[in-house]
Amino acid sequence: MRLSRDPAARRRLLILCAVAIVAALAGAFVGSRGDGARSPATGAPSAGTEPRRPPPATRLTLEQQVGQVLVMSFDGVQAPEYIRRRLRAGEGAGVILFGKNVPDARSLKALTGSLQGAARGGALVATDQEGGPIRSVSFAPPEPSQAALASPETARTAASAGARGLRQGGVNVNLAPVADVATPGSVLSGRAYPGDARAVGRLVKAAVLAHAREGVGATAKHFPGLGRATANTDDAPATVAAQRSDLAASDLPPFRAAAAADVPLVMTSHALYPALDRGRIASQSPIVIERILRGELGFRGAVITDSIEAQAVIARSNVALAAERAVAAGTDLVLMTGSGSWNLIYPRLLRRARASSDFRERVEEAAGRVLELKRRLRLRLPRS
Repeated sequence: MRLSRDPAARRRLLILCAVAIVAALAGAFVGSRGDGARSPATGAPSAGTEPRRPPPATRLTLEQQVGQVLVMSFDGVQAPEYIRRRLRAGEGAGVILFGKNVPDARSLKALTGSLQGAARGGALVATDQEGGPIRSVSFAPPEPSQAALASPETARTAASAGARGLRQGGVNVNLAPVADVATPGSVLSGRAYPGDARAVGRLVKAAVLAHAREGVGATAKHFPGLGRATANTDDAPATVAAQRSDLAASDLPPFRAAAAADVPLVMTSHALYPALDRGRIASQSPIVIERILRGELGFRGAVITDSIEAQAVIARSNVALAAERAVAAGTDLVLMTGSGSWNLIYPRLLRRARASSDFRERVEEAAGRVLELKRRLRLRLPRS
């Protein structure tokens, strides 16, 4: 193309070219910035390039952050006013329901509706629905225990039925599946899936994915494995004396499979594992929670304790101190199965968070993981 011989026209053309070059260079510069990259198809931030946002828990008061670490319980088929008040204030993440709370389907639906009404749709509502005799919601599936399920297909079918029944009743977290590998004489021999670590891992993965498809959060328990124990930690202290290499080969693989399947929760055991931590039970051990579960297994969800009122816990301390130790070690949710425990634990955690910046940061981290769990379950987040 030939340039016009008119000097004014030539000047205008040169100016337009210069503007176009500057715009192109600016566009290339912006496009090269990782935190502002846009998908050419949608105009949305490209995968992996979304700007980092502050942890959602920073939007809450300290009182609410402490509350989001606690799962409460109560007696009766109706939620007491103090439970509804705590949920309204954000001073509790949710509740655990037992058979005493839910005698029939109609009662369950009414109760969960009341709880979500108080929490503005943001309550974690958990229960134990492993199958067989371990079913807090006795009128809902699955009827077979995990020990009777030997294939991924049967594990998937049972878990799907159980999760669907819970979701229909308003329960959004199942404290199952048991991911322990039971040895002869194990206290969990009737509750764990059959087979070796590899077989159990396949069954656990199937159950975790089945829960996810039904919109219910599964919980792999009892980390790092309670299948060698001969006593239930609810009833007595327990020590798992296996070597670390044996635990890694035969106890951890199902939990690794659960983490790989993106299980939203892992429940820690209250047993002592001297090969991992000589002085602290698993639920209070940063070695077990941070180094092994998060560091080695890559788990990124919420860590929840087994019942903080278990005999294996109170043989060492009162429940308030136990909860403080558990949170400091990396726990995100303290499971309280005693109706009066909140009155002891909440003030203790709040005092420690006010006094210690390190503990306050740990509470904020834990609350952030709980909020992420709630977001994943499509629950409303609490507001300050």
